[in-house]
Amino acid sequence: MLLALLLLLPTVAGLSAVVIRADETRRALLVLTALLHFGLTAMTWIRPPAPLLEGWLWLDAVGRLFLLIISLLFLAIAVYGVSYLRRESHATHTDFEEAFVFGDAPEARFTGCLLLFCAAMTLVTMSQHFGILWVAIEATTLVSAPLIYFHRHHRSLEATWKYLLLCSVGIALALLGNFFLAVAATQSDGTVLPLVVGDLVRGGSQLHGAWLNAAFLLFLVGYGTKMGLAPFHTWLPDAHSEAPSMVSALLSGALLNCAFLGIVRVMQVCAAAGHLAFGRDLLVSFGLLSMAVAAVFLVGQTDYKRLLAYSSVEHMGILALGVGLGGSGNFGALLHAVNHSLTKGMLFLVAGNILSAYQSKSTVEVRGVLRVLPISGFLWVGGLFAMTGSPPFGTFLSEFIILKAALEQGRTGVAIAYLVFLAIIFVGLATAVLGMAQGTPTEGQRRIPESESPWTVLSPAFLGVLVLLLGLYLPPLLRQTVQEAARTLESSQP
Repeated sequence: MLLALLLLLPTVAGLSAVVIRADETRRALLVLTALLHFGLTAMTWIRPPAPLLEGWLWLDAVGRLFLLIISLLFLAIAVYGVSYLRRESHATHTDFEEAFVFGDAPEARFTGCLLLFCAAMTLVTMSQHFGILWVAIEATTLVSAPLIYFHRHHRSLEATWKYLLLCSVGIALALLGNFFLAVAATQSDGTVLPLVVGDLVRGGSQLHGAWLNAAFLLFLVGYGTKMGLAPFHTWLPDAHSEAPSMVSALLSGALLNCAFLGIVRVMQVCAAAGHLAFGRDLLVSFGLLSMAVAAVFLVGQTDYKRLLAYSSVEHMGILALGVGLGGSGNFGALLHAVNHSLTKGMLFLVAGNILSAYQSKSTVEVRGVLRVLPISGFLWVGGLFAMTGSPPFGTFLSEFIILKAALEQGRTGVAIAYLVFLAIIFVGLATAVLGMAQGTPTEGQRRIPESESPWTVLSPAFLGVLVLLLGLYLPPLLRQTVQEAARTLESSQP
């Protein structure tokens, strides 16, 4: 019953938001739904719900962890969105081509798609059947595309089409991976093991290794495209840059995790079948490649939303690297998924405040943020250190665990490359972020303090405090859940 409520609540609310005429009522519905969804998610941690559809839908440790990330981030986005939507709906756009174009209730469609986006991501976390997982991840693409196009500018249109095209190619390859997985699960008598994670794990020794490796490769390329792993990441900078900031926060902090979860699921099957070496080597390679690509494009980047987007490519590479290393790297990767989502959610929301105030995404034109927007400027600088894995933030802990895993395995070359890429990325991010925070704002920029209201700083401040606390103290329940999830990625065979 609890799983059904988690799915039905945002779905019904999303459909209702489309027909509600009053903006304030629709915004209240958004916040109320987010609060209820988070409450239901918290209940799954207190009392794990029973499976649905004969185990096709169920929340294991991995699913609970990713659902918590999605629900918490969606709540922060909903609270931020009330003030954001009110502010943008009254914005003039004589010289600001990013402003909203109202006239045929795009805000209603935006809110509806936002709620349906939450429902689709919720379905991803509880999907135990690979077919349902594929449908759910495809659904996240379809309902999030209108969110990217909300500004109705030619650049947002281009970003939306690129997002749809590349992610559709990726999801097609993942569908082929499902077919290969079915072949791998075919027994000598012609029967096929159900494509449910639990059944495949229990029957891991009966899976055909060559077909399973081929299926993993297709899943990695297919879901890796949606996850933003290089070289399949090319949709990500445009989509994150052109979408509204609250949508960018969800794309980076929640959607990418959904694609990562798809890879984690097939890794669970590979672990049970004793075929981890092939997958882990590929993940280490793609992880380091993603960090390298991010390092190249971050240095000298002059669009601060694209800067954050390439940072997401980097952190997805860190997740892939951690799972590829295995051992304690699994724990570090899953913990890093939590830390990255909180950090990137905070930074994209702060970026929304900066964009509203300065009406520019250029790191060259934006100066003196600490003077013009003191709270947002403080969070912007704090977010820099969280994003680059500096102590005492939670990202430092998770990145250090991954480094430790590489050194424990004697993979010195991987560890050195990891540290070099992190250092280059730190320099590139610090140069841009600190340059924006410092400096002298122009006379016109000094007269826009209304862009920073209590509601627009509450959510990013809350997320920032959480990622800081996770660097100082890891709650036992969270630690236990991450450890349980990490164990599912270890081989059960001698």
